[in-house]
Amino acid sequence: MSEALLEVRDLRVSFGRRSNRFVAVDGVSLAVAADETVGLVGESGSGKTTAARAIIGLVRPDSGVVTLDGHRLGPVGRRPAALQRAIQMVFQDPRSSLNPRMTAAAIINEAWRTHPVSAPEGDRTKAVHRLLDDVGLDSSVARQHAGELSGGQCQRVSIARALAVKPRLLVCDEAVSALDVSVQAQILRLLVDLRESHRLSMLFISHDLGVVHQIADRIAVMRRGELVEEGPASEVLGSPRHEYTRTLVDAALELNTERVA
Repeated sequence: MSEALLEVRDLRVSFGRRSNRFVAVDGVSLAVAADETVGLVGESGSGKTTAARAIIGLVRPDSGVVTLDGHRLGPVGRRPAALQRAIQMVFQDPRSSLNPRMTAAAIINEAWRTHPVSAPEGDRTKAVHRLLDDVGLDSSVARQHAGELSGGQCQRVSIARALAVKPRLLVCDEAVSALDVSVQAQILRLLVDLRESHRLSMLFISHDLGVVHQIADRIAVMRRGELVEEGPASEVLGSPRHEYTRTLVDAALELNTERVA
């Protein structure tokens, strides 16, 4: 693996009162290199989403260090603008992550208002259309409200909104789990293409090993807040070392023999 873009060291997150604390993330360390996709997997309640939210700055960790390209990251509101733009998140439910009353164009323009340095020069309408084309949507979608779009279209708009500010890392939190299987495959193909065309790194969170197998270069496995196994995708899925990972692999209904290429 090349030098890490994202590095997480001994991350710990807990919730509740001191007398009854629940440890959601317990000493997790992982890294994502430039142009790499790391799959973070585990069953519901394993702590993977909490870890992702701590990385992006939406949850304050109890302890641990998160760095991007060597720069330490604090809560999202305290990060320099460049570091806020550098990590963007694609959420699980595309419908709830978009305002249904806003058009796709307005959603993308809102990202530019929030991060004006990333706003394009010249005709913004053309820039919106280029972004929509990047994610496989017709320019006519720009005029449609999010509430009028399908789940797959909404997720493509969510991805376009993230790309609008030119991030270096996408954190995808169960980004295809709310979609039909056929649409899942399309979004996965899109993410693979975007990783190449936009030189993105990705942290891809999922409970579905079959999905992760199609996109991840490396896989990290979480159980009860702890990272129990990590390595190249082919090794983790082909010869899992930890009993919990073996259980996840055995429970998977189908594991594609080839990654999306």
